[in-house]
Amino acid sequence: MSHQTAAAPNATRVAPPLQAPRSYPAKPSDVFLFGTCVLDLFFPDAGMDAIRLLEREGIKVHFPQAQSCCGQPAYTSGYTEEAREVARAQLALFAGEWPVVVPSGSCAGMFRHHYFELFKDEPGTLKQVESLAARTFELAEFLLEVCRVKLADTGAPVKVALHTSCSARREMNTHVHGRALLAQLQGVERLDHDHESECCGFGGAFSVRMPDISGAMVKDKTAALKGSGAAEVVSADCGCLLNINGAFEKQGESLRGEHLASFLLRRTGGK
Repeated sequence: MSHQTAAAPNATRVAPPLQAPRSYPAKPSDVFLFGTCVLDLFFPDAGMDAIRLLEREGIKVHFPQAQSCCGQPAYTSGYTEEAREVARAQLALFAGEWPVVVPSGSCAGMFRHHYFELFKDEPGTLKQVESLAARTFELAEFLLEVCRVKLADTGAPVKVALHTSCSARREMNTHVHGRALLAQLQGVERLDHDHESECCGFGGAFSVRMPDISGAMVKDKTAALKGSGAAEVVSADCGCLLNINGAFEKQGESLRGEHLASFLLRRTGGK
């Protein structure tokens, strides 16, 4: 979910700059998967496909059943205390040393960047935040930089357009990782499209609070995706997929977006 949501007064949220280059660890034997609330409710198959991709790399995936939201909707809406309580629960669930893999760049960015702001006045909790941030990876980043995957494409030639959440681009470089994985697929041609770096208009609560503006943004986004000539749309963010696919359906279009995890698994003989 992108964090373009309109915030309450005096609730400006600015992400810290990316640390570059990041030090990547060796491939672990175990990881946590943080499924995100949108994926859990609307795209459970993408979550299972993410697990299959990781298991194919010889990694055991642990999914704490009590996990919920990362706290981003409350945080970007200015409800700091409510966001802090949600975040505190995730910190307790994902304690330890295992990496936390997140199939959403914006939710991973919440863990890696914004929890520091939430707990800046709690030195004891900040130690937990530092641990979680260091162990958090967006799925494409983890596959590319930690697993060092080499994908063998088994699908027919296809032209695709890649959409990345605007916050995921800024905070996690998700577009770079997604492009690199798609480039490994011999039969996949990635097409550039207008408005690629712009928000789709979802922004969590933003699409509810500002429906007219959100609708105009997703109209521009879907027009650009259709105009690219792509036969398929791929994204690593379920909030964006929910918004874009909903717009496509309302427009009577057959084009639909698919989560990157599902696309990669399907193209490499996983299902």
